[in-house]
Amino acid sequence: MVCALRKHIGGEQLKDRQIWVGALFQPSSENRKRIVLSALENGFDSVVLEKRDKSFVNLGRFRALLLDGNSFTEDGNEVGSLVHLKSKSDEVKAKKLAGRTPVVVISAADWKVIPLENLIAHFQGSGSKLMMVARTTEDAKLFFETMEIGADGVLFVPQKLEELARLRKLLEETSPMIDLADAKIVTLRQLGLGDRVCIDTCSMLSVGEGMLIGNQSCCLFLIHSETIESEYAATRPFRVNAGPVHAYVLMPDGTTRYLSELSGGDEALIVDSSGHTRKVIVGRTKVERRPLLLIEAEFSGERHSTIVQNAETIRVYSNGKIVSVSKIKVGDSIKIHLERGGRHFGVRIKETIKER
Repeated sequence: MVCALRKHIGGEQLKDRQIWVGALFQPSSENRKRIVLSALENGFDSVVLEKRDKSFVNLGRFRALLLDGNSFTEDGNEVGSLVHLKSKSDEVKAKKLAGRTPVVVISAADWKVIPLENLIAHFQGSGSKLMMVARTTEDAKLFFETMEIGADGVLFVPQKLEELARLRKLLEETSPMIDLADAKIVTLRQLGLGDRVCIDTCSMLSVGEGMLIGNQSCCLFLIHSETIESEYAATRPFRVNAGPVHAYVLMPDGTTRYLSELSGGDEALIVDSSGHTRKVIVGRTKVERRPLLLIEAEFSGERHSTIVQNAETIRVYSNGKIVSVSKIKVGDSIKIHLERGGRHFGVRIKETIKER
């Protein structure tokens, strides 16, 4: 079976923007300390400290970088350079660092869009990451969106502490979209017992959200979370009853993994019926022996399948509604995500792979 083609979500689309929070350029040690604490409270785990503030590493567990002059170091090793952009000659200086240092951070008191576009274009394919110093969420948004590609990240030195919460909200709101389609159910078949995986996350999921699971990596089915009350069981709004141990699940970086591979501390991708996505942390997985149900669906003449637990509490998107798998019928629609090509160790490759 050759997989049908739809616009796919690639690693580049899903890559994280690199965010360093800078406890820098503040009038007092107390101000810098507050920035570190606020960064941790808002889920940022890379913080740049002034050399004199090394003791701040005791405030929590995070990736600590030190700014010494114009050099960023981590565990004594140089990982980047800071360039203050004041003139055209400074732009030339920054460009010369492309390919010579892992990260180049640009600081400018008065940004002009054209120099930013020039830098983004120059650093593409150089092997160096281009980051910008931002002091407000609006600045960060501009840097991410310029020329559609945007900068690789920002060194965020907040003008006010509340900017860190605003930046976190921006990152969550701008999560990438994923294309979904409606396939037609052609087979429903009860199977015997198998090892089924529940994914319990560290987040409260909403009605409408679930994960993309499937037997073939080229077609994943939207399996709904346990956020809807049932007469048979209480809600588990942090859980997706995903499928058997062999099934694929789409990850935030665009790769797939087997459900059996997931464990506490991993990240998982949550998707809603409109294609909006967000990342959550896996708290634990539960493998239990349960009766299974095969769902086979057809799209553009190609057949795809997934297997779920045969239980009233398991739901999918069918005919535009959230429906229990105990009530779906042959001929109903079901929400899927289609991709091109195959996977090798979870990574998309340009190769024809048939999975049945």
